[in-house]
Amino acid sequence: MTLDYLTYLISVGLQSVQEYLALHVLMCLVPAFFLAGAIASLFSKESVLKFFGADAPKYVSYTVAAVSGCLLAVCSCTVLPLFAGIYKRGAGIGPATTFLFSAPAINILAIVYTAKILGYDLGAARAFAAVLLSVLVGVIMSLAYERKDTERKPIKTFGEAEHKHSVQLFILLIVVLIAPELMSSWGWKYTFQILAWIPLIGLTAYLSYRWFSKEEINSWVGETWFLIKQITPLLLLGVFFAGIAVVVLPKEYVAAFVGGNSLASNFISSIAGALMYFSTLTEVPIIKALTLLGMGTGPSLAMLLAGPALSLPNMIVINRIMGVKKGMTYICLVVLIATFSGYVFGSMFA
Repeated sequence: MTLDYLTYLISVGLQSVQEYLALHVLMCLVPAFFLAGAIASLFSKESVLKFFGADAPKYVSYTVAAVSGCLLAVCSCTVLPLFAGIYKRGAGIGPATTFLFSAPAINILAIVYTAKILGYDLGAARAFAAVLLSVLVGVIMSLAYERKDTERKPIKTFGEAEHKHSVQLFILLIVVLIAPELMSSWGWKYTFQILAWIPLIGLTAYLSYRWFSKEEINSWVGETWFLIKQITPLLLLGVFFAGIAVVVLPKEYVAAFVGGNSLASNFISSIAGALMYFSTLTEVPIIKALTLLGMGTGPSLAMLLAGPALSLPNMIVINRIMGVKKGMTYICLVVLIATFSGYVFGSMFA
């Protein structure tokens, strides 16, 4: 590799980062970080996780397990200790594996970013499929391994009360998050969007200081800054190398393996996503680069479903928590369901 070619690749990667840091992306991503930080610090995880106990009806357990990722802001790494905790404290294997599959896939940051970068159809499909199919995974695991005579103990360690203004703050932050997109769809220029957006942010900040204590605000800001520090460098690195990948990877190889919408291409994409380790959000620019090289719509969804739910380190931990037989059953189910979902989505919306 010559020095000139290396310099060219670096310039391509930097250009990708520069394009990524456009105003319309930052107006989406920065509020999403604050929303995730608020969820992590101001929302009681215990008030959600208590529904996994033995006293909760199954329809409640499965429903909460399928949608709680939006309220817990977990990624593929942080979901493992939560899963281990609820599983070992008495949650059934069905709701526990539903939570394990769904929670990282519907991380609020991931859904927002997917919709912004890959399109709202793929973002909505990712959220819908993750919720629906996570229940299917849980039900199958329950039918296969949960015996009727298995004793399940109540989860007594969860029960912390929710802050009375948490819901209001969550709604306000959602409005701040979606307002730029709404204004953009109305044809407003960025100048007018910002002029309308700033008072909304000011109102949210004012009410936050009225509703929450100084310690809670500091916790919120600290959690948001932690997420930014943890995710942004890896995200920018992913964007940088994704930009280079568009230039380096031969289009014919991408088209041959994950192009179109065959069962084989979806299966390959699902397996690749399951084996790779995606830090939070980095799967999005990588898949964006692959789509520019010819990756099909269906395989894109397959990788979006399998990637956050599994990785090689993640699979090792899952097998240690549940045992090899149950762990491998769960892993195979995720890969097969991601493959099938991608194939159906690609057939319907390609």
